[in-house]
Amino acid sequence: MKRISVVLGVILILGGGILSAESSIWIDFTNLEADDEIGGRKVNKETLVDYSTGQIFQGFEGKRSEMVVSLALDEWELLLASSSQTVENIHYSLAKEVTSKKFGKVLGARIHFPAGDYNSWAMVRPPFEIPAYQHPTRWDNGELKNLTQEEIDQANTGNNKKPGESGYVDKNSKFDTRGVVKNVGIIKEIKVQVYGANYPHGLSLRYKDQNSEVHDIFMDHLNFDGWKEIVWTNPNYISEVRNREMRVYPLYPQAFPFVKFLGFIIHRDGSTVGGDFVVYFKDVNVIFDKAVITEEKDIDDEVEWGILSAREEARRSAEIKRVGNIQLLRFIEKQKQALDTETFMKKTEEGTPGGQ
Repeated sequence: MKRISVVLGVILILGGGILSAESSIWIDFTNLEADDEIGGRKVNKETLVDYSTGQIFQGFEGKRSEMVVSLALDEWELLLASSSQTVENIHYSLAKEVTSKKFGKVLGARIHFPAGDYNSWAMVRPPFEIPAYQHPTRWDNGELKNLTQEEIDQANTGNNKKPGESGYVDKNSKFDTRGVVKNVGIIKEIKVQVYGANYPHGLSLRYKDQNSEVHDIFMDHLNFDGWKEIVWTNPNYISEVRNREMRVYPLYPQAFPFVKFLGFIIHRDGSTVGGDFVVYFKDVNVIFDKAVITEEKDIDDEVEWGILSAREEARRSAEIKRVGNIQLLRFIEKQKQALDTETFMKKTEEGTPGGQ
């Protein structure tokens, strides 16, 4: 069968030269609500990642079933600029799950900026770098298991999605629309649903592409009250096809184009108010041109060679190892942490003197 693959990021409308862009949810925080509890921590089962591998866990074999982390909103992190990392600022800065009357569970962040008249920033980010390629999983009796091919086929039954489209389930789609969007050519618009409180702070979005290049997009200032959809429009986007520079790019085994969400950055100008600041996020949507337009392939390159999966697995293993080290240190620190009086008394009554 003859096949033509063109990487133009365009779909022509007959009789004209105007582009038709694709729209996709990039990440929706209302879908990351905690829906289970593992080892005393609230988790989101759809986004669980197992980090219980490697030599670093010797001596903790009995706790391996608890060594998972997810994108549950209470797990999100808040990183302050190095110049702002005082004990007070760190203590009062955190991200967590918040209840919205309009949307349900959303991501909330409290940032304690310095009071001094100098610039600062804070980043709201996921607990781990979201993998672009990961097998869908399910939590089954204390164990994280990969979906079988039958379960994947069942998930696609009736959803009217084709391979490569948002919402289609395959062996690498666990985080699709949960921080990852694939087949992205040129981004036309990014939309963020955010709750402001009339502060002059700026909001940027950070993402990474398939070449591991990090991009920061300044969205807008947050000097409004209540929910608002703020939109960034790509100033370099050319709608008229005839005015575009057309190029054809190599395909397999080049990385399939994707973008992964890395977090939000809040910018505080030194001339503006410091101290406490709160903000809430509902979702992020992206409008883009498709990177690859293909017909049904005669040969599935990735099935035959597995180059992209192997390449991504190496990246994922390095990231999980990093996450595992951090999570293990936090796990140990939690065991050493002083208990409040009520918990201490309960532990003592249960026969564990000293709350051990």
